[in-house]
Amino acid sequence: MSKKIHLLGFIQNGVNSHATGMWRHPRDKVNWKFTDPEYWEHMARVMERGLFDGVFIADELAPYNTYEGSSDATVKYAVQCPTHEPSTIVPIITGATEHLGVGVTLSTAFEHPYSMCRRLSSLDHLSGGRVAWNVVSSYSKSEWDAYGQEMAPRGDRYDRLEEYMEVCYKLWDSWEPDAIIADAESGIYADPDKVAVVDHKGEYYQCRGRHFVAPSPQGRPVLWQAGGSPRGRDFAAKHAEAIFAVHPNIERMKEYTSDLDSRVVTFDRVPGDVKYFFGVQTVVAETHDEAVAKYERIRSCIPLEGALAWISGHFGLDFSTIDLEDFVQDIEVPGIQGLFESILYAKGGEPVTVREAAQIYAMGMGMPVLVGTPAEIADRLEAYVDEGGADGFMLIATYTPGCYEEFVDMVVPELQRRGRYRTKYTGATLRDHLLES
Repeated sequence: MSKKIHLLGFIQNGVNSHATGMWRHPRDKVNWKFTDPEYWEHMARVMERGLFDGVFIADELAPYNTYEGSSDATVKYAVQCPTHEPSTIVPIITGATEHLGVGVTLSTAFEHPYSMCRRLSSLDHLSGGRVAWNVVSSYSKSEWDAYGQEMAPRGDRYDRLEEYMEVCYKLWDSWEPDAIIADAESGIYADPDKVAVVDHKGEYYQCRGRHFVAPSPQGRPVLWQAGGSPRGRDFAAKHAEAIFAVHPNIERMKEYTSDLDSRVVTFDRVPGDVKYFFGVQTVVAETHDEAVAKYERIRSCIPLEGALAWISGHFGLDFSTIDLEDFVQDIEVPGIQGLFESILYAKGGEPVTVREAAQIYAMGMGMPVLVGTPAEIADRLEAYVDEGGADGFMLIATYTPGCYEEFVDMVVPELQRRGRYRTKYTGATLRDHLLES
């Protein structure tokens, strides 16, 4: 039996998402405002109608300020700016739906594990067990500047992250299943002997107290990760239930999944227990020529300086100081390694100029852009699953909510006709949906 495809909608709680300049498109947010709950309710209902596993909310804690040593270009061209705090829309999304999950990106860099666990457990209760946590440790200079701290070295950040997760696990697991008695006659609500006091004294974190939230429907949120460097891949292989990656072609996808499979077993896990999601961007129409015309219209919205500001922020290098015709293959970056590799291989190994890299990245972070009819797009998605090892896809936005409406109305039925996509939800929690085969 062919593997079923899983889908997530990849967005941010802001005016712009991951297609730079999308706010300029004539079909973007027509009759909608991203600041209104109704916009998110509608987007969520569209994705649930399309039987998505969930919506995945990316985040950045402060405007990128690497390009020309300033955040001016970030603000000027709406490069993921303004962006609102991601967890605030979780109750709106889950309140408007019955099955759709929500993955929320929350950084460990500036928040103690105790408050992080309390927030996530609370959201899991409110959603009936439909919350995931994309575990990140802030990577960009702008975030550390905004919080008035010196950026920690990459190795130190992962050491902190390991201890952070250790504390989180202790807190989430501190309530025994039968701890709550709720005996009105005796007045005893919970047995304190069955609610452990977490007493952690580590190198980076200290915590003494009981988890302030009773066990949520999932116990722990579903854990997501997007590690790209060798250390990041090890972290993902050890902790994640699902992993998000960006690779431009089948060869790179296959190499990635094979590498992660080999790392997963070193942590006494079974490769199939970890789901691999690859980013794709789709532009669909009834005919191929119509889809190409739509794609070119989207590309025309990208401002070059805004694109340069974005890659500067993500890769930690001021690209205003580098000639636009230089090749990125000759450049070393301190920022997100996995995403930089997606640019290096964007042209199948051929050299990529800085100008090309900025334009490619600003369209969709270097992930494949599938342009065509529903059948053509379904063909590519099947190939990424069958040959590249994908379990599912993060669908990156172009103009919203239209791009998701079009995918749900055109591509989802095509996948269902082929037997490659669910026709109904069968589980109760996000973890249930993720594990469906």
